[in-house]
Amino acid sequence: MHILLVEDDKDLGSAVRENTMADGHAVDWAKDLSEARGYASVVSYELVLLDIHLPDGNGIDYVREMRRRLESTPVIIVTARDQVSDRIKGLNAGAADYLVKPFDLGELSARIHAVARSHGQFPEPMYSVGTLSIHSAERRVVRDGQTVYLTAREWTVLNCLLCRPRTVVSKAKIEDVLFSLGSEIESNTVEVYVSRIRKKIGADRIATVRGFGYRFVVT
Repeated sequence: MHILLVEDDKDLGSAVRENTMADGHAVDWAKDLSEARGYASVVSYELVLLDIHLPDGNGIDYVREMRRRLESTPVIIVTARDQVSDRIKGLNAGAADYLVKPFDLGELSARIHAVARSHGQFPEPMYSVGTLSIHSAERRVVRDGQTVYLTAREWTVLNCLLCRPRTVVSKAKIEDVLFSLGSEIESNTVEVYVSRIRKKIGADRIATVRGFGYRFVVT
């Protein structure tokens, strides 16, 4: 998924961004609401991680602003405010979830996955096609009864396709995700990763749609 992180704390923001990217997501990090609005004006995000106390405003007001524009992007509020009244305000404003600092990064990953799944961003977390099983939540692939090991970048590419099975994912979209993780992008980078993945999970699992991109074949 492509996620917008809005957090002014440098250390926390860096940790959240690194952890979320390691889970295979693309992350843009805004340090305040003005920067968040700038990002959101040019990118359609699939989820927002939002702090409440920001240098130029209140995160809950930003959620209300999104909903007034009829934006349905799910929002997870991440804040140090743990009063029940604050949680109620956030959820009533339109947030999908509310996580109180300090929190475990593993829990954040699980909540991102749960919220995304409930909003239709993720399909079923496990695919079983013939002798191939892919367990998305565990980042585990089994083929012919044997565990298949993918590199972090290979899993990132596969995850891009798994998030939208049967749907064509453009080469540019995959390049954007890889670039956000710090990968150097050459003209054939995506082709190289797709070729490697095909060798590991089966060439017939990833179809090339010439001129458009790739799609994961589930039947």
